[in-house]
Amino acid sequence: MVNIASGNTIAEVASLIGDAARANMLAALMGGQALTAGELARHAGVSPQTTSGHLARMTEARLLAVEKQGRHRYYRLASAEVAQAIHALMAVASGGPKRHRPVGPKDEALRLARTCYDHMAGRLALAVADALVRDGHLVLSDEAGFVTESGRGFFGTLGIDVASLRARRPLCRTCLDWSERRPHIAGQLGAALLDRVLERGWLTRAPESRALHLTRAGESRLVAAFRLPPDWRGTT
Repeated sequence: MVNIASGNTIAEVASLIGDAARANMLAALMGGQALTAGELARHAGVSPQTTSGHLARMTEARLLAVEKQGRHRYYRLASAEVAQAIHALMAVASGGPKRHRPVGPKDEALRLARTCYDHMAGRLALAVADALVRDGHLVLSDEAGFVTESGRGFFGTLGIDVASLRARRPLCRTCLDWSERRPHIAGQLGAALLDRVLERGWLTRAPESRALHLTRAGESRLVAAFRLPPDWRGTT
């Protein structure tokens, strides 16, 4: 049975996300990896004691889930729906008033390639999505994606069995990229693509960041596998 959210309930969740320290923690968890309280404290810039209180409140509200491994506790976003909500807020925030702050290397790295919960985002993700549509492997609409017959064969060459990805969440959907303002690929297929390129070493995770680093060999293999255009880094 699905509970109907009242205005008070919505306001309660919004107030939790609206705190800057908690928002920074949630943004850090958009990398898709579970983090310890100490790691989240560094992202939020608050003390361990303050962090503990924030984490307790967000866990109680089911924004976060906690996993215990030995003496350690690891926190992650409670669901894909929570991730979608945080991503939507990021998109709204990025479209707000311009801040007078110079673009640094970390900003550029995030715009090039990053994790968006469990899938890829940034210019690389857009170039991949464009290439898959161009070659007839995917058909993308407003918020959904359809894998064609040729797409099933193509993903099979990458070691992704599309038929085995059936689950409660959508097989393929679009997700509006907050930095590029166009949709990239999410859903089970988006998650499988990220897993595959990480397994093959084409991309690596940056420490304590959502950024994904392209390895030298990885870039050439991504360009060859998806037939990316020479100017893909400049996709807008």
